[in-house]
Amino acid sequence: MTHDKVERVDTGRGAHPIDRLLHAGMGRVTGGLSPASLGLAYVDWAIHMGISPGRQTELVEKAWRKATRLSLYAMRCAANGAERHPPCIEPLPQDTRFNASQWQRWPFNVWYQGFLLTQQWWHVATTDIRGVETHHEDVVNFLGRQILDIYSPSNYFWTNPELMETTAKEGGANLYRGLRNWWDDTARRIQGEPPAGMEKWKVGENLALTPGKVVYSNRLIELIQYEPATDRVHPEPVLIVPAWIMKYYILDLRPGKSLVEYLVNQGHTVFMMSWKNPSADDSDLGMEDYRKMGIMDALKAVNTIVPEQKVHAAGYCLGGTLLMLAAAAMAREGDDRLASLTCFAAQCDFTEPGELDLFIDDSQVTFLEDMMWHAGYLSSDQMAGAFQLLRSKDLIWSRMVREYLMGERSEMIDLMAWNADTTRLPYRMHSEYLRQLFLNNDFVEERYDVDGQPIHLWDVRTPIFAVGTTKDHIAPWKSVYKINRLARTDVTFALTTGGHNAGIVTPPGHPRRTYQVHCRKVQDPYLAPDDFLAEVPSKQGSWWPEWHRWLARHSGNKGKPPQMGADVRGYRPQRNAPGKYVLMD
Repeated sequence: MTHDKVERVDTGRGAHPIDRLLHAGMGRVTGGLSPASLGLAYVDWAIHMGISPGRQTELVEKAWRKATRLSLYAMRCAANGAERHPPCIEPLPQDTRFNASQWQRWPFNVWYQGFLLTQQWWHVATTDIRGVETHHEDVVNFLGRQILDIYSPSNYFWTNPELMETTAKEGGANLYRGLRNWWDDTARRIQGEPPAGMEKWKVGENLALTPGKVVYSNRLIELIQYEPATDRVHPEPVLIVPAWIMKYYILDLRPGKSLVEYLVNQGHTVFMMSWKNPSADDSDLGMEDYRKMGIMDALKAVNTIVPEQKVHAAGYCLGGTLLMLAAAAMAREGDDRLASLTCFAAQCDFTEPGELDLFIDDSQVTFLEDMMWHAGYLSSDQMAGAFQLLRSKDLIWSRMVREYLMGERSEMIDLMAWNADTTRLPYRMHSEYLRQLFLNNDFVEERYDVDGQPIHLWDVRTPIFAVGTTKDHIAPWKSVYKINRLARTDVTFALTTGGHNAGIVTPPGHPRRTYQVHCRKVQDPYLAPDDFLAEVPSKQGSWWPEWHRWLARHSGNKGKPPQMGADVRGYRPQRNAPGKYVLMD
C-alpha cells in the first residue's frame, strides 16, 4: 500500500509520514497506548496533587492509619491465630483471588491484607482531586490498578499458599505442566497459530450450523438467508446486523445456543449479515461504506427476496449503532421499510461509554490513526490487548497463575473459541467512528451528516426494542438505556444479567439468567435507570422469548415461507451457510 493511497483517506491534519512511522513503531512497543496521552494524564494529576497540601496531609494520615491497623492485625494474628481476628479489609465482590481458606493463615493473611489496603489507598489518592480532568483521573486510577495487580501476592510462588500447597501435593508436577503450557502458548504466538483448544472448534462443523444459503454478496458483506424450520412464518423478515469487530456467528453459536436457530424455530424468516475481515486494501472504507454496502445493500436484497414486506432490523454492538444511523437516515428520507428496530448492547450516546473511554482521547486516537495508517487497519492483537487490559486481573494475571503455575488448562468452550476468532478494522472507518461518535458524540449532538444532511435518532418512528447487560464493560447498560431519553417512539428496554456477550447469548433454560423489561409509550414519562432497577420486577430466564413475543406483536399473521433467494441476478443462492467471509483470516 502506497502513502499516496493512504493520504487520500487521511482524517488527520498536519500529519507527516516520518512522524506517523515513528508512532506506528512506538505503538508496537506500547501495545497501542499513546505515551503522550498517559503522560498528560499523570502530569495533570501530579500538578494538582502538588498544589494541594491539604490533600497530601490527608493521604499521609490515611497511610499511617492503614499501616498501624495492619501492624496491629499482624501482631494479634501472630500471637493468637488469624481465625480469631476479623480482617482489616474485605476484597471487592468481584475479586476472588483471596477466597480460598489458605489465605487466612499466617503470614499470607497479612500479605494479602496489606495488598488490599494499598489498593484502597491508591484509589483514594487518584480520585476526587479538585481540578483534575475526569478522563485523566480515570486513566491514572486505572493504570495504578494495573501496576498494583502485577505485585499481587497471588501472582508469585512464595506468597501464594494455594500454589505452594498444590506444588507440595503434586511434587512439582503442576510446575512442569505449567512450563509446557507456557512453551506451547509461546510457540503458538510466534508461529501465528490459534490458542490451545481451538482445534476442536470449527466454523461450519460444530459452530454456525443453522442451515442457510448466502443469497447476496459484495465487497463488504455476505448475506445469509436461513432455511425455515416451520410450515408457516411471520411475513416480516428479520435482518440481523452484527458488529464488524466480531464474527457474526456469536448469534449462531451452535445448536441450543443460537439466537438464529431460536428465531427460525419460532416462525421467523431470518437474514444475517456476515462482514468481510478487512485487509490493507480496504483501508479506504469509511462509515458511509459500511452503511451503504452493509445495511442498505442487505436491506435491498431482503426486500427483493421477500417483496412488499417491512423488515424487523436488529443490530448488535457496533452493528446496532450503525443500524441507528441507517434508520435515522431512512427516516429523514421518508423510507419506511423498517417494521421495527432492535439494538443489542448498542450505544447511540457516547458521553458515558464505559471503561473503553480510558483509551479514547484526542492524543490516543491520533496515535491509533498513525498505527492504522501504516498497516491500513487496526489489528486484532491491538484490540484484544485493550480488552485484556480492562480485565487484566482475570484475563492476564489470574490466567497466568492458573495455567503456568498451577498447570491447569481452561477448557476452550464455544464462546471462548468465537472470542479468539478475531477480526480487523479498516483505517478510515475506525478513525471516523472514534472521532465522530466516541470523541465528539456527533450523532446525538446533531452534527452527524449523511449525504450532506443532518440525521437525528428522534426522527425514527418505528418501535424500538433495546437490550442492555448488567456486567457490560464495553457498552454499559445505563449508556444503552439512554435511548429512552433520545427516542421519540415507543421503546421497550430489557436488562439482562451477564456481560456484553454472555448476556446476549442467553438461550431459554439458562439456569442463572434473570431480566427486567419495561415498555414505555412515547407519551409516558421517562423512568430513570435507578428507578427502572428498583421498580421493574425481575423475571427468571432468558430475554429471548420476550423479544420474540414483541416481534410477533409487531408482525402480521403467519403464512407460507418465502423461497430461498430470488430468481433475480445477484440474489440467487450462491453457497451454503456459513459462507466464505466468516472463514477469512
